[in-house]
Amino acid sequence: EPYRRQRQMCIRDRIETLIKAAEHLANRKIGAIITIEKEHTLNTLVEGSVKLDALVTFELLETIFHPNTALHDGAVIIRGNRIKCASAFYQPSQKKDIPQHYGSRHRAAIGISEQSDAFTIVVSEETGHIATTIGGTITGNVSLESLKTSLDQQLIVR
Repeated sequence: EPYRRQRQMCIRDRIETLIKAAEHLANRKIGAIITIEKEHTLNTLVEGSVKLDALVTFELLETIFHPNTALHDGAVIIRGNRIKCASAFYQPSQKKDIPQHYGSRHRAAIGISEQSDAFTIVVSEETGHIATTIGGTITGNVSLESLKTSLDQQLIVR
């Protein structure tokens, strides 16, 4: 029971960090893809990207996605409380019914959600809107409150 409580605290801290980062990036219209691994590992994608293995922190996420830096293109993959890699590139979804206003970043996020059970947060460079993908579905223009609810549902094992 104490271990489970401690684990829940770590997850809550991670959720707060992800919300803070998404809000910061969205307010500045800095594009980002943050993928949270669940049951299916994304090892092949981690292997083909820039390996990090660092704690999930606001400062690191902010730095990775800062425009015109070496790692800002592509996605970050999070496993547990660690950023496993940056600059991961996903096969974009081939769906024909994706609304036109979604660009390559969103198509990539939908693509990874079609190939795994991962949960992905996308920040639009154009609008600053936050979207999420899971199970081949995108939810656009998500509020911070909705993002928190989704992260709670996706990350907290009851």
